[in-house]
Amino acid sequence: MTNVFDILKERGYIEQATHEEEIRELLNDEKVTFYIGFDPTADSLHVGHFIQVMVMMHMQKAGHRPIALIGGGTGMVGDPSGRTDMRKMLTVAQIEHNVSSFKNQFSRFVDFSENRALIINNSDWLLNLNYIDFLRNIGAHFSVNRMLTAECFKNRLEKGLSFLEFNYMLMQSYDFLELYKRYNCKLQLGGNDQWSNIISGADLVRRIENGNAYGLTFKLLTTSEGKKMGKTESGAIWLDPEKTPPYDFYQYWRNVDDPDVENCLALLTFLPMEEVKRLGSLKDAEINKAKEILAYEVTKLVHGQEEADKAQSAAKTLFNNSGDISTSIPSSKLNESDFIKGIDILTLLSKTKLTSSKGEGRRLIQQGGIYLNDKRIDEFSQIINLDDFEDRKLMLRKGKKIYHQIEII
Repeated sequence: MTNVFDILKERGYIEQATHEEEIRELLNDEKVTFYIGFDPTADSLHVGHFIQVMVMMHMQKAGHRPIALIGGGTGMVGDPSGRTDMRKMLTVAQIEHNVSSFKNQFSRFVDFSENRALIINNSDWLLNLNYIDFLRNIGAHFSVNRMLTAECFKNRLEKGLSFLEFNYMLMQSYDFLELYKRYNCKLQLGGNDQWSNIISGADLVRRIENGNAYGLTFKLLTTSEGKKMGKTESGAIWLDPEKTPPYDFYQYWRNVDDPDVENCLALLTFLPMEEVKRLGSLKDAEINKAKEILAYEVTKLVHGQEEADKAQSAAKTLFNNSGDISTSIPSSKLNESDFIKGIDILTLLSKTKLTSSKGEGRRLIQQGGIYLNDKRIDEFSQIINLDDFEDRKLMLRKGKKIYHQIEII
């Protein structure tokens, strides 16, 4: 059986390793318990998290045991990694709600039966810590000079780094120590922006427990130009179908740039690498076939085959301008009374969440990017009323491929 380390490396996940050969041998010789941390800063995982979820699935398929560590404790502080400003502070109630949402989503991807994987909340140990004891027993092992050289802190020093955030590295390192002691967890995985925190955690385990602890980071999901993927003008691409409908999710992957297709296929699907390379090598119009396969495979993983089939069917129907799409694309049901006097187009775009603000709506109309029943909207003040509906339905379109149907009830 192929070592999962080699699988992850071939598919392009791995970026940094604390001890590459030792980790490879460990994954070859043992059934390893490993963990990935997720701070509950929202009530849904997003596309950026899905790289980490894919790694968990690869590792579990190879016989290793994942721990999804949800940061009910660290979420109260906020990770400064990759941030230019301090994260918004969440209430305890918000964090508890988000933790519950994360647990439900993980169960769609990872098998938690018979102790094959664990979901753990670090509030179990962080919220009851005695501050003086923590400083004496844990803080004594951290050098402030060394911490200040970490990328997660260096980027913030000019604009200001709060003492609250400065504690984050200690808390995440302590997580690794607790998981090592409680579950014999020897490996921490995370995005490459977590490298400083991961090596600090592995070092703490070695210092206090004299144990073998390791860290791996994997690439963030970026375009060929190095920009983070997973965001649109309307916001993040979420795994929750209520926040990002399956059709919108499908269309996001259908519309990725040509140079990004092979990387996305390797990181976000389980297609064999020979097929990934074949699809990634297609040129010109042929690359669209690869994009359709990418969109279908990722949507199937996240939302299930039925939703993937519906999204694929809707996309083909819209492209061919035929068929019944009412159950397949994002839609809204609005009261007939709303349209008796009429609604201006900017309000309607915001109401249907096709735009995140009226300012975005104005810009798109100015650029000729908003259509009503395939007729371009030219005026910000255009009023939509009952006369615009056919069989109590109308279709809004943003750009070439983003549709939203409105039905009056």
